[in-house]
Amino acid sequence: MAQKHSKRYKKALEVVDAQKAYPLKEAVGVLAKFPRAKFNETIDLAFRLGVDPKQSDQMVRGTVPLPHGSGKTVRVLVFAKGAAADAARTAGAEFVGFEDMIKQCNEGWAEFDVAVATPEAMVEVRKLGKVLGPRGLMPNPKTGTVTDDTAKAVKEVKAGRVEFKTDKAGNVHVIVGKASFKPEQIEENARAVIEAVTKARPQSVKGQYVHSCTLSATMSPAVRVDMREFAMAA
Repeated sequence: MAQKHSKRYKKALEVVDAQKAYPLKEAVGVLAKFPRAKFNETIDLAFRLGVDPKQSDQMVRGTVPLPHGSGKTVRVLVFAKGAAADAARTAGAEFVGFEDMIKQCNEGWAEFDVAVATPEAMVEVRKLGKVLGPRGLMPNPKTGTVTDDTAKAVKEVKAGRVEFKTDKAGNVHVIVGKASFKPEQIEENARAVIEAVTKARPQSVKGQYVHSCTLSATMSPAVRVDMREFAMAA
């Protein structure tokens, strides 16, 4: 059955050439011309990568600070004790604790967006793998969320540091802002993400790495991004 689109979506389709890949600046400009939804849509970059996600050495994962933030309110949970816990609270973490927080997570609570843990706390937090892992909430040293400097981690996450990771199909989706952002803010955020993803190319990947990159809003068609300006990194 053919998918039905709203009148607003159909109007957006009239603005974009689905067969064309636009330079990043133009892609952002096309997106800005789309009719707006009644809410502040999230702007997303989607990559289709030439990796085999079943191979551990072809996993693409990392973090990147967005110059203008993500526009999203990030709720942070920190697993820590003592001074590290106090520092996390001072830095603005919404939830801080150790045994009590582990117990809540084991019971299914997950009202947070990012989890941070000290290396000491990870001895016990690691046991939450089956609970937090599938939700993408497990602290990880590679993303800077396992650290003794909890204050720095909390501040970076809240300032707009976003994580990217390949899914089971080898795709990567990353938030680059909100529809209320100025075009130049979306462009600068998107550029930072594209450069980070292209630099994260695993050494074991042969052939073309980035097969496609598209920019879209929550309720909009996708705008293809021409990756040739990033060819050196891709």
